[in-house]
Amino acid sequence: MNKKVNELYDEYRDGRVSRREFMKKLAVITGGTAAAVIILPGCNGVSASRRKSGALNLINEFITYPGATGEMRAYLSMPEGREKLPGVIVIHENRGLVPHIQDVNRRMAMEGFISLAPDALSPLGGTPEDQDKGREMIGQLNPEETVKNFVAAVKYLETHPRSTGKVGCTGFCWGGAMTNQVAVNSPDLDAAVPYYGLTPAAEDVPKIKAKIMAHYAGDDERINAGISAFEEALKQAGIEYQIFIYEGTRHAFNNDTGERYNKEAADLAWSRTVQFFKDNLGD
Repeated sequence: MNKKVNELYDEYRDGRVSRREFMKKLAVITGGTAAAVIILPGCNGVSASRRKSGALNLINEFITYPGATGEMRAYLSMPEGREKLPGVIVIHENRGLVPHIQDVNRRMAMEGFISLAPDALSPLGGTPEDQDKGREMIGQLNPEETVKNFVAAVKYLETHPRSTGKVGCTGFCWGGAMTNQVAVNSPDLDAAVPYYGLTPAAEDVPKIKAKIMAHYAGDDERINAGISAFEEALKQAGIEYQIFIYEGTRHAFNNDTGERYNKEAADLAWSRTVQFFKDNLGD
């Protein structure tokens, strides 16, 4: 069984199967979903990973950095070597730093970035295994302090020994809203890519120094209600921006562990995001 699990995990890391398909096949091999979940942390916890032969090797580790409320736990992924690279912050959805976001963090690092996924729930003891509990805990966070903790992540990446000093930020759902707030509150941020996140107040938009690329689902009435005012404020402030709306998709279309996942839209948005960061975080 171990050989089959390892072969399947290699396919997953190589990008030949999605996380959803990986979990389905793993459950078949191990005899059930419960067994698959037990094995999965071992897969996620490797200290180094390789996408495919000849591709980047990654260093993956949990670290802490100084935040506004104390030590913040985060998942750090970066290519092996000594080359200096731009940094990208990856902000999780409203259930905390779950395995899916750790996977997204590794994907970003595979593109040639130092990628950091902070755990916003660090002040409350960290992300729990029960994702429903994680969602409840998100509601207990102090919004202003939470934004400051993410702004502190910008400083951490900006001054990391392997960093070029250029930093971008992306986030999904709740993390998309936080990405917008990091852009408002961190003048050091160079590029921001919120995915279907609540837009900032129009009066705060002129504070943004970063370039913006925003992704939205076509069927997401609550979030999309703020797009027009956000775009007008960006125009008025002279901020370079791009907005993409993916028709036929729903909120959370990028999450390949959820029922709303839309592969075509997710792949297109991801390719745009990566290129945007490469264009705006380079020398």
